[in-house]
Amino acid sequence: MAVSRITRWRLMSMFFGIKCLFLIVALGVLVKNSFTIQNIQSTPSSTPIVEFQKEEKSWKGSREFCASQNSSLLQLQTRNELSFMSSSQAFFWIGIHYNEERSAWLWEDGTFPSKDLFPEFSKFRQDHCIGYSISREISSESCENKNRFICKQLPT
Repeated sequence: MAVSRITRWRLMSMFFGIKCLFLIVALGVLVKNSFTIQNIQSTPSSTPIVEFQKEEKSWKGSREFCASQNSSLLQLQTRNELSFMSSSQAFFWIGIHYNEERSAWLWEDGTFPSKDLFPEFSKFRQDHCIGYSISREISSESCENKNRFICKQLPT
C-alpha cells in the first residue's frame, strides 16, 4: 500500500510539473509576442497619408496647394485604393496630366499610368485634366474648373 501511494504522488507531481512547464512556455510566447506587436505599432509607417481637401481649386491651384503641404496630388496604384471611402459623385483632381513633350498622360512624378487603371484615356481631351470620384469613375474636365482635390503625403 505504501508503494502505491508513492507511485501516485510521483505520477501526480510529474503531471503538475509538466503542466507548469507548459504554462511557463505559453507565458514566454505571449510576452514575446506582446513586445513584438508594440515594436511594430511604434515603428513609423511608410504608408502614404491621403488627405481629401474640402475647398475647390483649379487643377494647377490644387497641385500648388499640395506642394505647399509637402505632398502631391493623388497618384493611384489601383482603382480600389480609395474603396474605404463612402460613395460620392463629386470629382477630385488627381495628379495626372497630359505631357505634350512625351505625347502621353503622366503622373506628376513622370511615370505612366497603368492601362488597366485608366483604359479610357484615349477618349480624353489633351487640354483637360483628370478628376476621380470615390465611386471609381474618372472624368476629363477643363483644368480651370474648380474641384475638390486629394493630396497624398509620405510621412517624414
